[in-house]
Amino acid sequence: MRTTTARAYPNIALIKYWGKRDEARILPAAGSLSMTLDAFETTTTVIPTPDGVADTLELDGQPADEEATRRIAAFLDHVRALAGSEQKVMVASRNSVPTGAGLASSASGFAALATAAAAAFELDLDTRDLSRLARLGSGSACRSVLPGVSVWHAGDDETSFAEPVSAPDMRMVVLTVDRGRKPISSRSAMRLTAATSPFYDAWVASTETSLSAMIDACSEGDFTRIGEITESHALRMHALIQSTTPPIRFLRPQSVAIFDAVEKLRENGLEAYSTADAGPNVVVLVRPENTEAVARALEGLGDIRIVGPGPGAQLLPEGSEVPSGAEVPEGSEGPEGAEISEGTEAPGSKEGRQ
Repeated sequence: MRTTTARAYPNIALIKYWGKRDEARILPAAGSLSMTLDAFETTTTVIPTPDGVADTLELDGQPADEEATRRIAAFLDHVRALAGSEQKVMVASRNSVPTGAGLASSASGFAALATAAAAAFELDLDTRDLSRLARLGSGSACRSVLPGVSVWHAGDDETSFAEPVSAPDMRMVVLTVDRGRKPISSRSAMRLTAATSPFYDAWVASTETSLSAMIDACSEGDFTRIGEITESHALRMHALIQSTTPPIRFLRPQSVAIFDAVEKLRENGLEAYSTADAGPNVVVLVRPENTEAVARALEGLGDIRIVGPGPGAQLLPEGSEVPSGAEVPEGSEGPEGAEISEGTEAPGSKEGRQ
């Protein structure tokens, strides 16, 4: 076993993931489709602890809380089962995306952890199996294993994975209106929605229809149709979430103001479409040539970051720096250190990101 470091990026869903049919294996009630970003990365190092009796987790230079550590250990149990090992590890992770704010931090977090852990335990996994493994940490993480646009198939344990989808070149304008943690996690909100919303079954059925239409639009390079489906599906998801008992509302007045502003841009001839995952922050889908104009038009409505399609999860070279506060346990194999620079969420802080 050796010390390894991996980096992954969050993804923003154009067709949302909201609802599971199998909690234990994290199998979604319907398929989804997303774009992996080229920003807000998570970097995670896995270090073997020869004398360790339990897994330990450090997030952004600080020891993680008990819940996050438990969730990481449960995921690592899946890795150990595949490897036929009982080795405990230290996980150090840094995140450049606000954790638990609806910007897919669990997707990048678990994609990075799955990639680093698979290499640390010397598992020979192809992209499909790595996607399946990441899914067991956070459903949306299976999509962050892939670059660019990908579809996550609902399937069963063997066939629920992400794979690439052909799509036109697109950009996103990310507007962060609140970097704080949400009052309820996506995982808990998703469970409550499935249990109490009278519209949940209709949501699942309509999502499959929307996914099929979205795949067709992507393959045809029809940006307008992609945008229309994206915005409609996001609004339906948030309407569904508000129909729970008790109601849950992730969007803030400022979030809604961005949706309204983007609609006004379209009326004035500047094509753009809004979406939002389970949080208050809004992402605007644009054609590459319209990116700067849309960003300028939305100034003052949130902290703006322009992003494009990004790479899939990847191992980093050996010899990177161990994050502050972490020390390589004596006797561990591999480089003296592994980088964990800006960007990983505690695999486990936010599950169910659409």
